[in-house]
Amino acid sequence: MRLPSAGADYTSQRPPRRRRDARAPGGGAAGRPSRRSVQSGGGRGRFLFVSGRGGGAAMAAAAAAGGTGPGGGGRRGARTAATNILAQLRHGQLSGCGLTRGSQITEALLKERDKQAKWNGIPLLLQKLYEHSHPNSDFSQCQSILKEISPLLSMEAMAFVTEDRKAAQESTFPNTYTFDLFGGVDLLVEILMRPTLITQKKKQKISDDLIKDCLSILYNTCICTEGVTRRLAERNDFVLFLFTLMTNKKTFLQTATLIEDILGVKKEMIQLDDIPNLASLVSSFDQQQLANFCRILAVTISELDTGSDDKHTLLAKNAQQKKNLGPSRAEINQATLLNIPGFIERLCKLATRKVSETTGTSSFLQELEEWYTWLDNALVLDALMRVANEEAEQSSTESSDESGLANTSTRTQLPQSMKIMHEIMYKLEVLYVLCVLLMGRQRNQVHKMIAEFKLIPGLNNLFDKLIWRKHSASVLVLHGHNQNCDCSPDITLKIQFLRLLQSFSDHHESLVCDGKRGLLTRLLQVMKKEPAESSFRFWQARAVESFLRGTTSYADQMFLLKRGLLEHILYCIVDSECKSRDVLQSYFDLLGELMKFNIDAFKRFNKYINTDEKFQIFLNQINSSLVDSNMLVRCITLSLDRFENQSDAKVAEVLSECRLLSYMSQMSMRMSFLFRLINIIHVQTLTQENVSCLNTSLVILMLARRKEKLPFYLRTLQQMEYTEKYPGFILNNFHSLLRFWQQHYLNKDKDSTCLENSSCISFTYWKETVSILLSPDRTSPCAIVSYIDEAYMDIDRDFSEE
Repeated sequence: MRLPSAGADYTSQRPPRRRRDARAPGGGAAGRPSRRSVQSGGGRGRFLFVSGRGGGAAMAAAAAAGGTGPGGGGRRGARTAATNILAQLRHGQLSGCGLTRGSQITEALLKERDKQAKWNGIPLLLQKLYEHSHPNSDFSQCQSILKEISPLLSMEAMAFVTEDRKAAQESTFPNTYTFDLFGGVDLLVEILMRPTLITQKKKQKISDDLIKDCLSILYNTCICTEGVTRRLAERNDFVLFLFTLMTNKKTFLQTATLIEDILGVKKEMIQLDDIPNLASLVSSFDQQQLANFCRILAVTISELDTGSDDKHTLLAKNAQQKKNLGPSRAEINQATLLNIPGFIERLCKLATRKVSETTGTSSFLQELEEWYTWLDNALVLDALMRVANEEAEQSSTESSDESGLANTSTRTQLPQSMKIMHEIMYKLEVLYVLCVLLMGRQRNQVHKMIAEFKLIPGLNNLFDKLIWRKHSASVLVLHGHNQNCDCSPDITLKIQFLRLLQSFSDHHESLVCDGKRGLLTRLLQVMKKEPAESSFRFWQARAVESFLRGTTSYADQMFLLKRGLLEHILYCIVDSECKSRDVLQSYFDLLGELMKFNIDAFKRFNKYINTDEKFQIFLNQINSSLVDSNMLVRCITLSLDRFENQSDAKVAEVLSECRLLSYMSQMSMRMSFLFRLINIIHVQTLTQENVSCLNTSLVILMLARRKEKLPFYLRTLQQMEYTEKYPGFILNNFHSLLRFWQQHYLNKDKDSTCLENSSCISFTYWKETVSILLSPDRTSPCAIVSYIDEAYMDIDRDFSEE
């Protein structure tokens, strides 16, 4: 088991709010995680072992270049000599000439300079290690030498990841930097890989303990010394070799941790196909190892983060797709995993197993012991044993009057809260991988397999006791955090579960769960109880909305309406006057799906919003950000159009009484929305979040075209431009947006069903309407160019990304 870092981020906490209008060919539903959002320093690292890259190394390099030298007394000549040695070593390593490792320096010189330079004997120890690790060596002396080096580095690593980090960085020559500078990192890599490089029939055998010591020292050096991890990442032979060490259970945990760190900084994503015997390697893992292996897989199947926000525009993404004609490495790796026999089935079993079905306490305690021995970190056991002691005291109090019960030590008996936390950590890893696969190119295949292995019914059985369990007084929290922090394992499990549910339900039929209460019913119950400021509100609304997406289902809408969902959403929007933009957007989107074409929903809306004051608050929330509310505006517009074409008495009654429908039936209101929707977006700023504004404006114009009112709408837009004293600025912008729309949505890889399902308008009609609007014929009453004076014409601008 691996514990999350203080910066754990399974969720990219401010999630990408991708809407269904902009589904990418290899992408998925809202919130697709990027590689960097789940990995390394800013992501899903360990309990307390991810911070503090560099600092000391930079200071040491400055000193080596002619700075102050090692601090703390000694003669000036000695300091200068020590500095010169370091400078020559660094120059040799960079240039390949002269000194390149400490073994080239005489032992006498190293002894003379060691004390003044405060090297703590590390160069001398490395020289001994070099002498005892030659090709014909049996490595018998190596482990004892490493036992002397290891504490010097592990203490420093601990300082880097605790409150003592600042003091550690003030050290002029940190031990880990000295270890690397004198060739320690390269030497350990040589020792580890030596058996693979010898052609003799009888291979050298390296003990498990020696391998573990080498891995732990390498990891601690990566933590503290800038550049070491990147250097190791550049050695593909070493990276692939590390995977072969994962076949040994005794070295699995240390190997997995180092691999995860290395892959987190690797410039090019590793290709899983290059790993020797990957399928047999995965099949050899027990369930705990498989869960931990998912941490590594997360790096290999998540798309690389493209960097700044500007690179997330649709314009940039389309340009990138033209350059990358084939599937990305992440997509290739996803396909590789799906080809491993039984892989998805094992993940589903791991995700749905109950705490009582775990293999027992011994393997978990053994892992904790390895963590403690390897990283010398009492904080890990302190946090866990604090929980153990609290529950043990409570248990002993409750059973003190019972006779005949044998007393057992907390050292051999794992408390229930630890078992639960253990299982939570495993499930986090597994759910993340399943979620990414559900949003990839093979999402339909993954969805079918997950349904076959009954993932959703299994998660439903765990909902109350594990996923949405009540917090106990002794919940395990991270160092420096509290149980309500977004980094808490409990919190991240809930969010990861909601993301998975959203991805599973998105544009797919959901399976019915077992028992009296299905997953949707349980989710609605906790949704209503969620505090106003809760970060879960966004994800809960997204998960329920995904259940409704696709072709509008009156039965599904009524299922939710009868359970009071509409009133709950309106309470949050109007009565609590929600301020969070993320939550508001998710509520507006959900409300749109819940009310679309459903006359009963509009009747319920009018019953709840029963005063002008409430209605005005609701309108203010809509108008405060059309990017967030435009999907609801689209729903109201479409519903009004359908209701107006029906002759049902019930529909006519609601049409005449409903404030919302009456408001949208006013031409001035529809034109106001249309004008603002076009005005708030531009080709250069279109993203997966705001492209829905363009499609909502198109919906308004398509409905106008059906009623042969398209020329009237375009003429009104022209008049509004002149009123604003900016003739042409709206229509020129709209012309450019529609040209981009054609390039974007007529791409053969794009999925047009999203647009059809959200509007119940055929994609053919979408394409025809755009073509008519973009007609170059200035005599056409339905062409945009007919309403732009030649003096203000600006429709041929090249909007390709600069």
